[in-house]
Amino acid sequence: MVLRDGRTAHMRPITRADADALVAFYAEVSDQSKYFRFFAPMPTLSEKDVKRFTEVDHDRRVAFVLTVAEKILAVASYESLPGGDAEVAFLVQDAHQGRGIGQLLLEHLAQAARERGVHRFTAEVLPDNQRMLQVFYEQGYQVTGGWDEGVIHLEFNIDPTDTAMGVMAAREHRAEAASIQAFLGARSVAVIGASRRSDTIGAALVRNLVLGDYAGTIYVVNPAARAVSGMPAYPRVGDIPGDVDVAIVAVPADAVQDVVLDCAAKGVHGLIVISSGFAETGEEGRQRQRRLVGLARSYGLRLIGPNALGVINTAADTSLNASLSPIMPPRGRAGFFCQSGALGSAILEKVQGRGLGLSTFVSAGNRADVSGNDLLQYWEEDDTTEVVLLYLESIGNPRKFSRIARRVSRSKPVIAVRSGRTTQGVPMGHVVRAIEAPQAAVDAMFRQAGVIQVDTLDEMFDVAQLLAHQPLPRGPRVAVVGNSDALGLLAADAAAASGLEVTRSVALGAEAGAEDFEDALDEVIDDVDVDGVVAIYIPPLNAGGPEVANALAAVAEQADKPIVSTFLGREGVPELLRVPDLAGNTAGRGSVPSYPAVEQAVRALSRVVEYAAWRDRLPADDEDVLEDIDHDSAEKMLAQVLIDSPEGRDLTFAECQQLLGYFGIDLWDRVPVSGPDDAVTAAERLGWDVVLKATAEPLRQRPDLAHVWRNIEDADEMRHAFLALNRLVTPGQEPGFVVQKTAPPGVPVRVDGLEDPLFGPAVSFSVSGAITELVGDRAYRIPPISEQDAAEAVRSIKAAPLLFGHRGSDEVDVAAVEDLFRRVGSLKNDLQQVSALDLSLVHATPDGVKVLDAAIRVQPVADPRSDWFTRRMSTLPGDTLPD
Repeated sequence: MVLRDGRTAHMRPITRADADALVAFYAEVSDQSKYFRFFAPMPTLSEKDVKRFTEVDHDRRVAFVLTVAEKILAVASYESLPGGDAEVAFLVQDAHQGRGIGQLLLEHLAQAARERGVHRFTAEVLPDNQRMLQVFYEQGYQVTGGWDEGVIHLEFNIDPTDTAMGVMAAREHRAEAASIQAFLGARSVAVIGASRRSDTIGAALVRNLVLGDYAGTIYVVNPAARAVSGMPAYPRVGDIPGDVDVAIVAVPADAVQDVVLDCAAKGVHGLIVISSGFAETGEEGRQRQRRLVGLARSYGLRLIGPNALGVINTAADTSLNASLSPIMPPRGRAGFFCQSGALGSAILEKVQGRGLGLSTFVSAGNRADVSGNDLLQYWEEDDTTEVVLLYLESIGNPRKFSRIARRVSRSKPVIAVRSGRTTQGVPMGHVVRAIEAPQAAVDAMFRQAGVIQVDTLDEMFDVAQLLAHQPLPRGPRVAVVGNSDALGLLAADAAAASGLEVTRSVALGAEAGAEDFEDALDEVIDDVDVDGVVAIYIPPLNAGGPEVANALAAVAEQADKPIVSTFLGREGVPELLRVPDLAGNTAGRGSVPSYPAVEQAVRALSRVVEYAAWRDRLPADDEDVLEDIDHDSAEKMLAQVLIDSPEGRDLTFAECQQLLGYFGIDLWDRVPVSGPDDAVTAAERLGWDVVLKATAEPLRQRPDLAHVWRNIEDADEMRHAFLALNRLVTPGQEPGFVVQKTAPPGVPVRVDGLEDPLFGPAVSFSVSGAITELVGDRAYRIPPISEQDAAEAVRSIKAAPLLFGHRGSDEVDVAAVEDLFRRVGSLKNDLQQVSALDLSLVHATPDGVKVLDAAIRVQPVADPRSDWFTRRMSTLPGDTLPD
């Protein structure tokens, strides 16, 4: 996990083998801290004490240790009390107090306690122990306390409230942002593997640091040379006389582990591993990468790479080019995270060619440790970054990405390109699970988080240059101003195809000059029915360009509406269209982006309009809280199911009714029948006006077969219906006949839930039927699902008009449909044991929804969701720390 200062540590359960390490830890704790822990002088631990602290059952008594390089820095434990509560206690070495360790340990102890049925902690704290009191009060729990013989007795419920979850997210944000700040704000850098040969990677790294005018101190490490590039060379990092913030590693892969140990002993904060030969090369390299990450983390180091291009910070007081690219991009407002080292140099060339400008750039290569989530945490608070760009080849923790991106997008636009979007493929070097969820579900996650997802890098830059220099539009209404009728028509067609509305079209003619453009632009900017402007300037002869450019820039600098242009077919932000920036950026606010094709300009504007609309939909303060949900009973029911069936199983229909009922979903009764007499008896019990239907999948999925006989009112009708449906059954086939009350007329809809091992839960909505499945007319949303999410999902499918009175039919109770969708989302979010949930037949009627069929699969949870109640660094099965 990442501590408050950005360094890492390893938390694990205590074991008997920790006895000697515990004694050594205790010897370094001050007498005052010992007194605060035990309320009495206790200079050493007796053998009995050591045994008691290290031999716990991890049920009634749970204890964790926090270590760096296998050295214990802190111990935390709880012990169950009569009545179901548990008493919690901590001890942190004095040298490591103030690093947020107490909050982290309390967070994980609370989760361990909840998993074991404990919901309340108590603690005894001396009044002078202000640090420990602060830990409890700042964790977000409702703490009550009182004095008893000079000791403060604290009590608090540890259920994960919104406040407590917010505290955990804030702590995580600060820690991860600090870890990235240490890289990008490094005041000293050591290049390990620097060489006197100019054609080597090490030499290129030193050259790029020097030519980039790095404001900090550069050290070079080469055991075979006394000097490199005119700078003294040191045999090892440990021989460097000054502090080293960041080490750039460019040595053979099999030598990297020794470098990690050397850097750890020196106190280096982080490593940028340029070296290749890791997971991208196959299984042997994959194991080498696991060892590298485990070693770095165990010594408290963060790691960018391996196989990385490096990092860049264009800030004037840093000017850090710690990368293999000789290009130092111009200073700008966009932060760029790139997972591909190979594409990094090409991306920087593209940025420079467009005049876009970057604040910071990180190419993480195999992304073994530092990820896009870490950079999002940093950029959220970075004043020099106003737009975030992500090139993603994999997503190691989608739920965390969604949570952070949703928060960042509220203040700063996030634009993402995701390779492998169609195949959900993952590059060989990325040691992550592939996402099994449908592409539409992953796209829904990005959309819900407000991320502007584009298809290509060029489109990313198209959108970025607009967001970096122009204000957000207030709506989808645009004006087209230009001197080309043909391009004006293309702009109007592109706008209609992109969901924009052209409310003004001003054709200036081929001979229009700067004054004509300025007057027309001023007029449409002042028009209350215009939210954005597309300006087109393509004269028959390249004359008058500078004057028109000045007019465009002058209007844009003062406008509160975005202007995009097709100016002489230029791409990027041409110098003629730039507004000076006092902060030293390449182009200031108000600079006009240009696109070689008018369709590109309109498409970029439409993406920004969608983002602005998403940001305007702020979460409602009066969001309805779903009622009639009994989470505890649902958990107990599934726990019993898995005790009886450890491998998991499908729930019976009655069990489906019970589980859905805990979430306020009423599943209609149905009675399985095997013959006409059974069917008559079942109908009499249900009160007639019933249906007889076959539930076997082959019969239900045949559009040419009527597998349901409706509105049966008496015994004769039932017998006739049974014989008629039975003729459809192939000999030897089990039809699975059931009798059920007749549902009122309505629109058949379907709500499904799935659980992806990496991606987590997703819920889909569609109109029932084979055609829907064939054309893929289904909307996905990721829990938790808000009222706004549900409303958008229901309305986003192509068949949505059926719910709103299509062709004169009755409009259904859409609010009830949305409520059902949210309840299924709540169930999937709360119960990871439910691996699949299908409400395959729901009648949406004017009077509500009638859930007629359901199937639920329950399976044991092998790997709890990685972003649930505790904040820890990502790991994979098989990840181990070094011996």
